[in-house]
Amino acid sequence: MQEHQHLSDKEITDDLVAPVMRSDRWFWSVVGFLGFLMIVGLSGYVYELYSGLGVTNVSRPVYWGAYITNFVFWIGISHAGIMVSAILRLTQAEWRRPITRAAEVLTLFSLIAALSNILFHVGRPWRIYWITPLPPVFIGFDFARGIWPNVRSPFVWDPVAVGTYLLSTILFIYTCLIPDIALVRDKVKSGPAKIIYSVLALGFRGTPRQWKVQAVAPILLSSLVLPIFVSVHSIVSWDFAVSIAVEGWHSTIFAPYFIIGAIHSGVSGVVTLMAGLLWLYKLDKYIKPDHFDAVGRLLVIVATIWFLALFLEWVYALYPLEDPEIALRNMQVFQTPWSYLGLIFLLTGFIIPVGAWCFKSVRRSPMWMFFTTILVNIGMWLERFLIIVPGLSRRTELSFNWGSYSPSLVEMGLVTFTFAFVICGVIVFARIFPLIPPFDLKEGMRFRHVIKVGKKNISAVVRE
Repeated sequence: MQEHQHLSDKEITDDLVAPVMRSDRWFWSVVGFLGFLMIVGLSGYVYELYSGLGVTNVSRPVYWGAYITNFVFWIGISHAGIMVSAILRLTQAEWRRPITRAAEVLTLFSLIAALSNILFHVGRPWRIYWITPLPPVFIGFDFARGIWPNVRSPFVWDPVAVGTYLLSTILFIYTCLIPDIALVRDKVKSGPAKIIYSVLALGFRGTPRQWKVQAVAPILLSSLVLPIFVSVHSIVSWDFAVSIAVEGWHSTIFAPYFIIGAIHSGVSGVVTLMAGLLWLYKLDKYIKPDHFDAVGRLLVIVATIWFLALFLEWVYALYPLEDPEIALRNMQVFQTPWSYLGLIFLLTGFIIPVGAWCFKSVRRSPMWMFFTTILVNIGMWLERFLIIVPGLSRRTELSFNWGSYSPSLVEMGLVTFTFAFVICGVIVFARIFPLIPPFDLKEGMRFRHVIKVGKKNISAVVRE
């Protein structure tokens, strides 16, 4: 990095372990406010369980609404951890070091939030046999009913794919976290916390053999997780593509289109989190304008590819000149409120942020990157909404019942719950474990001294 600042091992340890050892004044206020939002959202869910799905505005013909929109959105955000952590780790990009764990933790809580939306969407979530390969008799239901999972249903694909992704993410985070847990263990005084950290550290003492395993394991896990990264959002896109009766959904471009859109929203979410960490924990010695500049350049490329995929999706829809597809696109472009939502989506998801990121001064400003990346995710949420709702709500010749859709108060409360849950989860995680890995930063300091180029050892500021 251009703004290299040499720090001793003691400085790195003291700075990055400090949030674990003490709570700042703002911590309990923020957690209390987010907890209040979560309680309000869950109260709406309890009301929904008692009264049924009628308290939502999901009805014929719009059976998928804010819950499925939110599910796809959080699956997209969850791709941030793999994009920023696994890929940059495999390419050994030095600027990844302060942000990898934050991206991985964002992935963890985003996946949990995404899975919660599946439970919100189904009317009776306790009937879990719709995702299990076992007959109902084994899980407390009457075998005579003969209900088995429908393996052709997206509601079977999604929990399997997302569950695999969640388990691999937990393993990935925990493996990389072990040296830092051991560091906190040695800092904590005697008591229950000492015992818990000692158990979680798995006896890590920093021996050469342990460090060798610790260096190799994240690389191997990164390679194993990457295929899951591709498959999860492909399966989410197939939730729509297999529903060939809905115009606008049966497109072969959906899998790559959803993946690049997930990377666009996920990496933007990481930048928002980076700026928040910088301000809350005063990490200006570790998160530099160079980091924002590097991610901003990456976002310009990702956003341009995503916009190309969006263009191709419309080309594939209009090229066959099928009347239903043309009618749907006319509705999306010329009828309110879809035309206004589409304009907001384009402005916030691509035009404003990418136009701003073309300027170096914007890319190097944490404040501007914070606001532009929030705009991106507002646009990407609207994108998922515009994929789902207009296709279902358009009147067709055989429709005997049709109507418009807007989220109810219960749906908006549960959408707010997921945002509060993810933010609160990241903040609480940072209170328990270091959110910037000290051992990774120390390793980076060692690599900065000299670098071998051919037969020469020269001083360097980057390893790439």
